[in-house]
Amino acid sequence: MTKKIIGIVGGMGPEATADLFMKIIKATPAKIDQEHIRVFIDNNTNIPDRTRAILGQGPSPLPALLDTVAKLKAAGAEILIMPCNTAHIYYPEIAEGAGVEFLHMMESTVNYIKQNYPEAQKVGILATSGTIESKLYHKVLEKNQLIPIAPVPEQQARVMDAIYSDWGVKAGFYDRSKEYFIGVGNTLIKQGADVIIMGCTEIPLALRNGDLAVPLVDATEVLAITAVQHALKE
Repeated sequence: MTKKIIGIVGGMGPEATADLFMKIIKATPAKIDQEHIRVFIDNNTNIPDRTRAILGQGPSPLPALLDTVAKLKAAGAEILIMPCNTAHIYYPEIAEGAGVEFLHMMESTVNYIKQNYPEAQKVGILATSGTIESKLYHKVLEKNQLIPIAPVPEQQARVMDAIYSDWGVKAGFYDRSKEYFIGVGNTLIKQGADVIIMGCTEIPLALRNGDLAVPLVDATEVLAITAVQHALKE
C-alpha cells in the first residue's frame, strides 16, 4: 500500500504535538512497524503565541508558520496538519502557497460531529480566546446549520487561566485545569450544548470523555483520524 507522508506543523505546544503524533499511531491500522505512516514533525517552539497575536498583543506567527511548512515540504511531506486550533486563522495564507494537501482542523471536527452526533443542534466550544474571538468554529458550525455556544467572558477567562497559568496545562499541570474545564463545560451544558468541542490542543491533555454529561469531541483526535484516512487513501 502506498502511504503519503504526513507533516506536522508543531510546537504549539510541544506536548500537544506529541499527543497528535501518538493519536496518529493509535488511529493507524498497523500490526508491524512497516505498516505505520511516515511522519515528519517540526516542533517549532519559536512560533509566537497565536492568541496574543490575534488580540493585538504580540507579533504575527505567520512567518514562522510558513517557515515550518517550507521545511516540512522540503523534507517530503505530502499532507500537512497543524495541531493548533488558533493558528488556523492563518490557514488561508498558508494553504494558498502550500502546494500540498493541508487538512483543516475545524472542517474535520464539524464533519465528525455531523457524522457521529446527527441529533446534535447546539455545540459548545472550549478553546482559547483567539479561537473564540476569530470565530473559527462558529463559522464552520453555522455553515453546517449547527448553533455554536461559547463561554461568556468571565468563563472564558477561566479557560485561558487553565491553559496559560503557571499551574495550567502548557506548564505541564492538569488537576486544577481539569476542574476549570469541567466547570466551564457544565455551564455550556446548562446553556443547551449537546456536545462540546475540545477546541484547543492542550485541553485533551487534562480533559477526557466521561468528565462531562455530554460527549466531548477531541479535535486533535479527529485531525489524527482524518490525516490517517487521507494518508492511506488509494
